[in-house]
Amino acid sequence: MSRAPAPPVLLAVTAIVSVQFGNAIAGSFFDEVGPLGAAALRLGFAAIILLAVIRPRVRGWDRRTWLGVVALGAGLAGMNALIYLSIDRIPLGVAVTVELLGPLAVAVAGTRRARDLAWVALAALGVVLLGLDETGSLDLLGLLLAAGAAAFWALYIVASARLGPRARGVDGLAMAMLVAALVVVPLGAAPAATAVSAQPVLLLTFAGIAVLTSAVPYALEFLALKRMPTRVFGVLSSLGPAVAALAGLVVLGQLLTGVQLIAIALVIAASIGAVATARPRDVSPAPVVPPLA
Repeated sequence: MSRAPAPPVLLAVTAIVSVQFGNAIAGSFFDEVGPLGAAALRLGFAAIILLAVIRPRVRGWDRRTWLGVVALGAGLAGMNALIYLSIDRIPLGVAVTVELLGPLAVAVAGTRRARDLAWVALAALGVVLLGLDETGSLDLLGLLLAAGAAAFWALYIVASARLGPRARGVDGLAMAMLVAALVVVPLGAAPAATAVSAQPVLLLTFAGIAVLTSAVPYALEFLALKRMPTRVFGVLSSLGPAVAALAGLVVLGQLLTGVQLIAIALVIAASIGAVATARPRDVSPAPVVPPLA
């Protein structure tokens, strides 16, 4: 008897768990390699893995396709580097919550519907609550870095949608990951090299992190999107901050305040609402790659 394929919802949720727990594990090594060193190792291994597995065919790509790859790579580089710099300063769950504003902005961009504007207002309220947390424990620079990651996530989504029809399958993604690695690896090479020379086992550790945050979720999401509407996928992806908060608690021991948990819930609700109530023509194909964060 042939085994029934896993439900697409389970595949998508597993991908989210893999990404966020992989990021939490990476965060646990910031003392050794630093956030940029961690981003460099993760992206470097991710690029090697994707190029080896996908073996992209780039012959025949025109100038616009290559520009699209560069834009997609810039988005990947920016959101990966900035989110790691952010979670070095603020809890993982909070950082991923602010980062979620990127895809939310793309989802409601150009809208004039009162309902969509209400989702934006709800998300804004969540972010304001994060900033007004009574403990005063949140670092402003950490929040700004997460906001920068959100902007690069928005760039990634737009670039992915435009590149999709021009590059076969995930060939564009593999080359974009190489571009991202070429941008970030030089920035984190010094701390990464120092740490690896002292502890060579870090190479295996970050190879595993690259698998958890790149290879596994990409494969699972690719399979899920074949059998799941992009609207449903978008709703599930909005659960990322909740999973990130859990990963931060389990792996990094990060406890969130009640206000922070409410703020996270508001942003998640806004993201789910924006995706679930979008007009069919407003829902662009979901990107193959999870954001990272």
